[in-house]
Amino acid sequence: MSEYLKITNENNMELMARYKDNYFDLAIVDPPYGVGIAKNGKLHNHFKFEKGFKQTSKFKPTNWDNAIPTEDYFNELKRVSKNQIIFGGNFFLDYLGYLKCFIVWYKKGADRNPNFSPMELAWTSFKKLPVHYDIPWLGFGYINSGEKKIHPTQKPVLLYGNILKDFAKKGDKILDTHLGSGSIAIAVDSVNKIEKMNLTLTACELDAEYFNSATKRIEEQTKWNSLF
Repeated sequence: MSEYLKITNENNMELMARYKDNYFDLAIVDPPYGVGIAKNGKLHNHFKFEKGFKQTSKFKPTNWDNAIPTEDYFNELKRVSKNQIIFGGNFFLDYLGYLKCFIVWYKKGADRNPNFSPMELAWTSFKKLPVHYDIPWLGFGYINSGEKKIHPTQKPVLLYGNILKDFAKKGDKILDTHLGSGSIAIAVDSVNKIEKMNLTLTACELDAEYFNSATKRIEEQTKWNSLF
């Protein structure tokens, strides 16, 4: 694995406790939204797309998305990082408070299946105008990207790559407390190779099975120069 990626299988609160205030320049995280997306291990698609999408995508049943993180988690995240980008921020406003800049990811999910949201929102601590990314990612599939899904809430590498280029500075230390599928690590590797950003990523994943799948994916994908 790349020397600028430090990835561990552990609890995120234990990871953050080891770091001093404002150690990380930017935290980019995708915590549980509390909507129970993984409770039965599968989501159904009511349409039969021609390629890139199975009618039923199966994952192991888990309860990690039954509740949102605690207030202590968000306080600790803000303690160890100077700025934050938090996917699903609209679910956590009681803890996150006022913002000026939302990231809007339009993924076209509802264009083909009304059961899927057409977009996702990320809360940011930045004082700038909202940012919009139009990256197709239809529902629970990968019809427009070709990325194999290994996690129920996996996000495209391209999305993370664009966020890093727009919000991170050269040499920034990045934190991810919910590694999931590892897309952010692949994006960090790619922007370092192509944009020469010299970013470092510290990330953790609590679930051992997801951690093993993500590290395998990262090792395979970072062999190439770029995914963009």
